[in-house]
Amino acid sequence: MLNHPQIDPVALQLGPLAVHWYGLTYLAAFGLFLWLGTRRLRHLPFSAITGPGAWNRRDVEDILFLGVVGVVLGGRLGYCLFYKPAYYLAHPLEVFAVWQGGMSFHGGMLGVVAAMLWFAHSRKRPFWQVADFVAPCVPTGLAAGRVGNFINGELPGRLADPGLPWGMVFRGAGDLPRHPSQVYQFLLEGLLLFALLWWYARTPRRQGQVAAAFLVGYGVLRFLAEFFREPDAHLGLLSLGMSMGQWLCVPMVLAGAGLWWWARGQSDGAPPVRSIKG
Repeated sequence: MLNHPQIDPVALQLGPLAVHWYGLTYLAAFGLFLWLGTRRLRHLPFSAITGPGAWNRRDVEDILFLGVVGVVLGGRLGYCLFYKPAYYLAHPLEVFAVWQGGMSFHGGMLGVVAAMLWFAHSRKRPFWQVADFVAPCVPTGLAAGRVGNFINGELPGRLADPGLPWGMVFRGAGDLPRHPSQVYQFLLEGLLLFALLWWYARTPRRQGQVAAAFLVGYGVLRFLAEFFREPDAHLGLLSLGMSMGQWLCVPMVLAGAGLWWWARGQSDGAPPVRSIKG
């Protein structure tokens, strides 16, 4: 049995200015997206597009900026709507109190979808081409966020078998060992999903299939991780003994499977290009 290291959430104090580890993990997520997006420019089909529709580093920077806005706004609104709708309906001004915490991945994802729609429309590019570009660059950012959760001791897991070697006692969560669910999510939704998606996307696919693989992959891995994550105290387990996170993953997986199957039939009469660059 291990004890949570109880790391100070403030990484650096400069007078009245406090730099939090969680904020630094967000910066790391954005930096990783920029680096991976730049590498993605060298992959087919993006490296083969010429003329006015050619992809370049400026596109990556613009997608990142719009994505940051989408993550923050969508993540916050998603948390308010999915997890505490009655409370925020009664206290609408607290929707803007982001310093109190409360972000939802699923809401953030919807915010990113809105950002990609705006980008695709403004650059006159197919939406699914934009989504396929972005999808493999996302999981490392999710991994960085789980590191922040672990440092803060947030989102502790469910009670674990006392004999579990990596069972961990989290401050404020009692004296019994729990699953370090943040680490599970870091490994599953972060590193494993990134490796699978990056490999899958290296061979050009029909437009929409890489984005579909992200939806299915994240939905399945998050669904599994939720079995070890403590449900939100004010919600508990819902119908069929599933958490809110699991229920939100169900439409993701179904939508991803439907999108992949639909994209599979969208043929221009020639097989996808098989060569790889980068």
